[in-house]
Amino acid sequence: MSAALDTETHLRSAVRTDAPPAILLDKVNKWYGAMHVLRDVSLQVATGERVVVCGPSGSGKSTMIRCINRLEQHQEGRIVVDGTELSDDVRALDAIRREVGMVFQSFNLFPHLTILENCTLAPIWVRRMPKREAEELAMHYLTRVKIPDQARKYPGQLSGGQQQRVAIARALCMKPKIMLFDEPTSALDPEMIKEVLDTMVGLAEDGMTMICVTHEMGFARQVADRVVFMDRGEVVEQGAPESLFNDPKTERLRTFLSQILRGH
Repeated sequence: MSAALDTETHLRSAVRTDAPPAILLDKVNKWYGAMHVLRDVSLQVATGERVVVCGPSGSGKSTMIRCINRLEQHQEGRIVVDGTELSDDVRALDAIRREVGMVFQSFNLFPHLTILENCTLAPIWVRRMPKREAEELAMHYLTRVKIPDQARKYPGQLSGGQQQRVAIARALCMKPKIMLFDEPTSALDPEMIKEVLDTMVGLAEDGMTMICVTHEMGFARQVADRVVFMDRGEVVEQGAPESLFNDPKTERLRTFLSQILRGH
């Protein structure tokens, strides 16, 4: 365990605080009709930093990270990703999406394509990568997530945990600078959760800039440089995992943690 903690300490010290933020949200607001789902959300994520976002259902967590690559459009405030501000400029949006990988609750794999074809589709069509090079890259990342033997199968032939690892490999095939995870284990059976979390821990060890929305507090303690707690569309508290979990400053966070711990 001490070796794991040493690794964790080393990883956290590697965050680049001198570089411009990889992600900047400045007073971001979003409404769905009359429902105000993001309220003046401000957040900076440094290059190489790993941020876990938690909070009760309906707190705006998933909406926030979906706004980062414009799957949802914010109405007020600024979002800057890798130095480019999100706007209606299609070219800027394309540039951002090439640098940001996203893994969802549902796997979103194409059922009629093999695992290898799912992974090579975007590099070939978006990055204009030759097919052979794309296949070599895909096999590299399928090996990275420990399922190279599944390359010729179809998604329906794989378990949920395997499909989610394919989704991670597929995102990595675009060589993103930033990875966003939207509750990547919430649709999985308990026995499949660990294999996906282990894959994500490996990415963290590689120094990937990550934002992960999750209720897996053990993962947050192990991997996160910072935990952000959201409730009712607001960032209520944020800080290092140990201080946030062991000494919550607000009643809202204390209530949330007691419910989460009771559920485990």
